[in-house]
Amino acid sequence: MNGVHDMGGMHGFGPVVPEQDEPPFHAAWERRAFALTLAMAMPGGWNLDMSRSARESLPPAEYLASSYYEIWIAALEKLMLERGLITPDEVAAGRVLHPAKKGARTLSPDDVANVLYRGAPTGREPSAPARFRIGDRVRTRNMHPATHTRLPRYVRGHVGEIELTHGCHVFADAHAAGRGEEPQWLYTVRFEGRELWGAGSDPRVSVSVDAWESYLEPA
Repeated sequence: MNGVHDMGGMHGFGPVVPEQDEPPFHAAWERRAFALTLAMAMPGGWNLDMSRSARESLPPAEYLASSYYEIWIAALEKLMLERGLITPDEVAAGRVLHPAKKGARTLSPDDVANVLYRGAPTGREPSAPARFRIGDRVRTRNMHPATHTRLPRYVRGHVGEIELTHGCHVFADAHAAGRGEEPQWLYTVRFEGRELWGAGSDPRVSVSVDAWESYLEPA
């Protein structure tokens, strides 16, 4: 979707200023927000791509006015409301007002370490040969889906070169929409800065983007 979250290449947001020795969390509530989002995926039944889609679908003014983990909490509320795990009056009150939904799977404290360590690998066996090879020139599709996509807006319609091939992986766009995994070949595509931003771009600049096969066509 073309939301305010897709800020790559946009003016007006200021420079990216890395924080020296930045900690994983700046406050205890951020650690809790992270833990709750991961733990609630089990009773909620959503996946990582659905979580990303929920964050992207927040109203633009709310998204821009929120910190990173405030966005996570707002998206978590949205996901839980959609699945009947909480109710609007509970969100307004900030506490439990009704009995918990029965039959939902939960993540116990003893299982957390094993679940996090195991992760969720996205590599899959290919069902067809790769369409592109390293060194091929490709053009990204000029696409504007209303749902989640991992193709940044600023590279759409531009020409780049296949830099790496990563094998076949779960297709995030389909996964976020609940259509299943629909695995596709995944590539790293390198774009020259002047291809993306014109003659005024620094000639030394290039950008590499991971892109699924359906995002690409021969140039």
